[in-house]
Amino acid sequence: MTRIVVLTGAGVSAESGVPTFRDADGLWEGHRVEDVATPEAFAHQPAVVHRFYDARRAALAGVDPNPAHRALARLEQALRDDLLVVTQNIDDLHERGGSTRVVHMHGRLRAARCVSCDARVEWHGDLGHEPPCPVCRASALRPDVVWFGEMPYDLDLIFEALDDADLFVSIGTSGAVYPAAGFVRHAAAGGARTLELNLDPSAGTHHFDEARHGAASSLVPEWVSQLLR
Repeated sequence: MTRIVVLTGAGVSAESGVPTFRDADGLWEGHRVEDVATPEAFAHQPAVVHRFYDARRAALAGVDPNPAHRALARLEQALRDDLLVVTQNIDDLHERGGSTRVVHMHGRLRAARCVSCDARVEWHGDLGHEPPCPVCRASALRPDVVWFGEMPYDLDLIFEALDDADLFVSIGTSGAVYPAAGFVRHAAAGGARTLELNLDPSAGTHHFDEARHGAASSLVPEWVSQLLR
């Protein structure tokens, strides 16, 4: 059985209408996104950071998985443990689309992490009113997302899967943000074939054995159907 690692990025969720919360100047409420997505920002202006993520969390209720999410779930049903989806997205559309083997390397919007006891808990409501941690009761919850300057989650697990992969597929990613941008070369060095499915050529397209360009909602179901024939 072919062992596959799939990396997904913003291009998959964008087709579901996940809001970016950026205006034409790349700002949100007059702030650079970097200013609401760093540990330092949270330390200096927690209310602003919470407002940003509370709004993004609430917006998830208005979006649904698209055919790309559902196609990957169909592939998991066929491959079982031989498929791992690694996503840079913090939404839960893969899970709602039916996937269960998903690694959120940048964390999850519908989860909170306690700064006091480091517990990570499911969280679907707001955090701006500083609710107590369900584990230690301290009012020290933050969004369980990886901010600029922080280490992505589960890198050991991801690189182990890349080492064992027969095929690495990158879907809807820019190919410009590390460490994810280096996954294709790591997988190739281990002998895996590599495929890019992206709206346009990414910054790393030349590293792939094959690249197909177009909307993920069309490309991914087509690829999955070909694979399962």
